[in-house]
Amino acid sequence: MREKCGVIGAYSFSGHNVPQFLVRGLESLQHRGQESWGIAVIGHGVYKKLGLVMSDPEDAYNVKRMQGNVGIGHVRYSTKGSTTLENSHPIEIGRSLSIAHNGTIVNAEELAGKASEEVCISASVTDTELVGIRLTQIFEKHKDWQAAFKILNEEINGSYSMVILTEKGELLAARDERGFRPLCIGYQEDTETYFISSESCALDFLEASLIRDVKPGELVKIDKNGFSTYMFSNGVKHAHCPFEYTYFSYPSSYLEGINIYTARKRIGAELAKKYKLDGDVVIPVPDSARPAAQGFSVESKIPFEEGLMKGRYRKRGSLRSFIEPVQKRREEIVKKVTAIKATVEGKDVIVVDDSIVRGTSSSIIVKILKKAGARKISFVSTFPPIRYPCYAGIDFPTQEELIAYKVCKDGKDLDLINRRVASALSVDFVGYNDIEGLSRGIGLPIDGLCLSCVTGDYSCLKSPPKFRTRKEMKG
Repeated sequence: MREKCGVIGAYSFSGHNVPQFLVRGLESLQHRGQESWGIAVIGHGVYKKLGLVMSDPEDAYNVKRMQGNVGIGHVRYSTKGSTTLENSHPIEIGRSLSIAHNGTIVNAEELAGKASEEVCISASVTDTELVGIRLTQIFEKHKDWQAAFKILNEEINGSYSMVILTEKGELLAARDERGFRPLCIGYQEDTETYFISSESCALDFLEASLIRDVKPGELVKIDKNGFSTYMFSNGVKHAHCPFEYTYFSYPSSYLEGINIYTARKRIGAELAKKYKLDGDVVIPVPDSARPAAQGFSVESKIPFEEGLMKGRYRKRGSLRSFIEPVQKRREEIVKKVTAIKATVEGKDVIVVDDSIVRGTSSSIIVKILKKAGARKISFVSTFPPIRYPCYAGIDFPTQEELIAYKVCKDGKDLDLINRRVASALSVDFVGYNDIEGLSRGIGLPIDGLCLSCVTGDYSCLKSPPKFRTRKEMKG
């Protein structure tokens, strides 16, 4: 299961009931997944639903019935597998544990082969379920979670941040040795509750303090005996996903000690330094590009204005288009964006977006702005040209859907890509960020980032992935 999701776990030493904590935490992580949600609470199994968190009137009643001091939760954004309740998390592995996972398991077939030596594996089993089955098998032999994760990590090729609830009421959390996906630890003093979360924004929402990030290669274990951590892998070069900083993560979150809002402003400033554009107004594509547009405006001294607005009071109007699983639904969300005519009419407009991936959403934005009377349109992207599939948890699994690859298969020259994408979008100018500007803006070294979707270098994985078609990925 290739996922770019949100996970949360909670353990209260005062005996406080955690289901409401889990639900509130998932609501604050809704930007990471819109397809389904679920929680698992000790003694009550798993409750999961399709759609947004607590969107069904019966959810409040069912969650209220789940009483327990330890549990886990998940919001799903799929990059493999259809949007079904069966594919939603948490996933129960017999009576042993429930698991919620954010990441990519590249070598699922190989892992299935190892697991099938001890048990019959269904052809429909998901990658996450395979991880849970294999972890259970290893733990049964060694009776030690640190040893189990050390062995499992050696068998897995890919990325993962996961939370696990065991049958004994233990809360486990683990992050892969490269640190692809984020994961952090928090604590709420009033209820003596520890939290594990994909992002620190959930801790803020729960009035908990951020303790620190879970280290790459670290296992966190919380049980009746207390809080403990173990390293199951050390010394591997990190490969943090830069897409977290430009798009996925919430502006208030801190990842690796870096505030997302501040990083996005810096990236916008880097773009303004790189592209000395003339314009009347700088506008963001709502919502994740807003800080970058502000940074571009400050650096370029071109006024910042809101020129595009989401239909927040319409059905699905506030949803994020990129993480929708079907292209038609992505387009429906973007088409509900409205131009502010007073801002853009007769103006030379500089549009700042977090990325230009497939180009379909950008094309719709261009049509909206032209209809509103924009005189000239320049597009700048905080993320460099994406020309290769992602196998670390983002939904662009084939080259054929990537606009920078489609228009420029014959080279990687940034100026050439800019010109050809501008022609494809029917705009006056396109300016993608480069790797150096992205790195400076985020505040992490280039060799600490996963850039496989930009460079085609998959050396951060243990072995190169097998490229697949969208039909193979999505069914």
